[in-house]
Amino acid sequence: MTSSDKTLKIYIPRDAAAVSVGADELVSAFEAQAATRKLAIEIIRPGSRGLLWLEPMIEVATPEGRVAFGPVEEKDVASVLDAMVANGSHALRLGVAEEIPWLKKQTRLTFVRCGVVDPRSVEDYIAHDGYRGLARALTLDSAGIIADVTTSGLRGRGGAGFPTGIKWKTVADTKADRKFIVCNADEGDSGTFADRMIMEGDPFVVIEGMTIAGIAVGATKGYIYIRSEYPHAVEAMNEGIAAAKRAGYLGDKIRGSAHAFDLEVRVGAGAYVCGEETSLLESLEGRRGIVRAKPPLPAHKGLFGKPTVINNVLSFAAIPFILDNGAKAYADYGMGRSRGTMPIQLAGNIKFGGLFEVAFGITLGELIDDIGGGTFTGKPVRAVQVGGPLGAYFPRELFDTPFDYEAFAKRDGLIGHGGIVVFDDTVDMSKQARFAMEFCAIESCGKCTPCRIGSTRGVETIDKIRRGERVAENIAVLQDLSNTMKFGSLCALGGFTPYPVMSALKHFPDDFGPVPTRLQAAE
Repeated sequence: MTSSDKTLKIYIPRDAAAVSVGADELVSAFEAQAATRKLAIEIIRPGSRGLLWLEPMIEVATPEGRVAFGPVEEKDVASVLDAMVANGSHALRLGVAEEIPWLKKQTRLTFVRCGVVDPRSVEDYIAHDGYRGLARALTLDSAGIIADVTTSGLRGRGGAGFPTGIKWKTVADTKADRKFIVCNADEGDSGTFADRMIMEGDPFVVIEGMTIAGIAVGATKGYIYIRSEYPHAVEAMNEGIAAAKRAGYLGDKIRGSAHAFDLEVRVGAGAYVCGEETSLLESLEGRRGIVRAKPPLPAHKGLFGKPTVINNVLSFAAIPFILDNGAKAYADYGMGRSRGTMPIQLAGNIKFGGLFEVAFGITLGELIDDIGGGTFTGKPVRAVQVGGPLGAYFPRELFDTPFDYEAFAKRDGLIGHGGIVVFDDTVDMSKQARFAMEFCAIESCGKCTPCRIGSTRGVETIDKIRRGERVAENIAVLQDLSNTMKFGSLCALGGFTPYPVMSALKHFPDDFGPVPTRLQAAE
């Protein structure tokens, strides 16, 4: 090493998950140790790589690559620093980060820079192939950009799975004096954190994707609607927008072109229903988040009555790869009509929880048993819920289901935003069904009767079933309520609530009654 190389580069994540378990305190501890030893160090704060059971996972630059240690506590700092200086062994040493098996098994297209770059540095983003997609987009016309997005097979990653290219073409073809791009970052599903991770760890990829969308459809203004529970993401996106403006990647005449595009962050007030696109638009316009009837579609009449592209964070984050590498490079991953990769979030009672990005087609069993390592408690997995609090519960008998939109739909399930919550054999599925109805009752905007009244009656009916009151008759009532909500609700909140209820009833019927038969047998 030359004298200029003697500064030790240490990477300590600033991701909320790492901060929650002491990452900020580690920064202070390393700085104190370095001062005592008169050791030159540089601390860089990237996002998380997504191995959440190992947070805080810190890294040090070595000739072999960035070597990881984790999970590191304050009491470990002195010995870890010794190992870093000597490039020697340590009980918490995990080896070169990219060679960790959990990371090496992934196909990281969207999250390729997350945990790697400094999320506050546009220069670091560019050094890791950032803004190459925008550079190519500036050489194409609107039709050329949209053709790439369409050919890639990208579908909305927010839950509905609607083809992104069709949505963009509709907005591009609609004549108006002004158009908007809106990023739905109101990530409220249980067990999901991919939007938060990408915004905190690689905000420029979202900014670049939205800028490309603006150029493609003729929009000059974009809004990022972030849930209030994500203060770190709000800060990261605001700082990223400011840095992009300073570097000429936002504002008038982007990179010397004739295109103009600007971005603004707006913070929600905590309503789950504002994850639904029309409720989100109402909130953006300064009103209470209530679902709009469709038509008109937001693509025709959206924000402030103008044509609007609304996509999820992960949808926009996939765009730079597609424009940089070409539609075929993205479409080559996946299966059937589900192309590309999906950042899957493993949570709940699971041994190895975190973010795992992989091509569509991997089975549910592989994700739970091989990648996730089974339950944290060591008990058998009894059920998993995929797609947030409105997703269906799948028993082990369905673990051969490929992670694919159509494959899940065939089994009355939803991929949603890619969140998987795991439950062991102590779970009472009638309680889980009741929770779904109660959640809907609390979060309903109240506009439509099936959702507003149906969810409340659903809670009451499940309570009767659990007390043993006319069980068969009340199960019939519950099924009827669920059908009414599924086909009569204005939006997915009421329309999808039946999925967890009916799947629990179908796959775990013994749990419905005064005392679940399974629990009686165990006593």
